[in-house]
Amino acid sequence: MKITLESTSHIVSMNGVQARVWEGRTDSGIPVHCYVIRLAVAGEHDQSQFQRELQQHKPPSPEVAGIPLHLII
Repeated sequence: MKITLESTSHIVSMNGVQARVWEGRTDSGIPVHCYVIRLAVAGEHDQSQFQRELQQHKPPSPEVAGIPLHLII
């Protein structure tokens, strides 16, 4: 399975850890959302472009913005 994700400006706290919500779709078009705690670039690669792109966020969709935290595993 492949998933294409886009960062949102929505941040949630799960078990005391901050996670950014990312939204996307599978290759077959199924909408998904992920809770990303850490994201890293392999050490041998230049991280400057990655760091710039990581600062770009879209607003979350209404579905993601309204997810009750008790539903997050």
